[in-house]
Amino acid sequence: MSRERYLLDNQQVEAGERFDALSKLFDPATFRRMDALGLSRGWRVWEVGAGGGTVPSWIAGRTNEHVLATDIDTSWLDRADTAYQVRRHDIGAEPAPEGSFDLVHARLVLVHVPERTAALATMIGALRPGGWLFLEEADPGLQPLVCPDEICPQQELANKLKVAFRSLLAERGADLSFGRTLPRLMRSAGLIDVEAEAYFPMAGQACNELETATILQIRDRLISTGLASIEEIEQHLANVASGRLDLATSPMVSAWGRRPE
Repeated sequence: MSRERYLLDNQQVEAGERFDALSKLFDPATFRRMDALGLSRGWRVWEVGAGGGTVPSWIAGRTNEHVLATDIDTSWLDRADTAYQVRRHDIGAEPAPEGSFDLVHARLVLVHVPERTAALATMIGALRPGGWLFLEEADPGLQPLVCPDEICPQQELANKLKVAFRSLLAERGADLSFGRTLPRLMRSAGLIDVEAEAYFPMAGQACNELETATILQIRDRLISTGLASIEEIEQHLANVASGRLDLATSPMVSAWGRRPE
């Protein structure tokens, strides 16, 4: 996937703020599930689309072994600690790294990759027999509103901008209903012991931080495409800063399955 196709470019200064907010919101659930899968000392792990680096850093502390963190843009990984290996890699176009892995994990990656079928096959092919694939993807279609309790103009404006954001994502090939398909795709690919769950936070400072960082990242695109005016964006950012909006994320569907022995 070329950088130009990715709406939320890692090169933007707001990317770090967005990574921090995503970490606060979703890392605890990610780590809980990895522990439940048995992640332990000696596991070899491939973290795909590692973003800001909190996940591979935590994994490295658990495994004390080979942890490979890859991304199409490693800018933020290069600023992180050195407890894991970093490599630039395009999961939609390039073969898997050499070797096999006990766990391959990706969060908020495949939904943005037009070549997601090939990417999924690449990750499954990198598993050792008995290894786990653990995918977490947003599904905005399951809950499309950033303000589910829409009772005032401020919340209506927030939801208008959320619709605009989704349209920009779809233009770049994002599949806004992808999360719900994960269990089926894993079973169809031959994985066993497939399970899934969905989760989305609603209200709180981290939700506000994520919304602010996201809107700032896409601000120019919203304006240039006529999806929102400067005044609407500034008003929405002020509404978020007031702390009076109960903002929700899109549901995060987490699914895991094991390659047969």
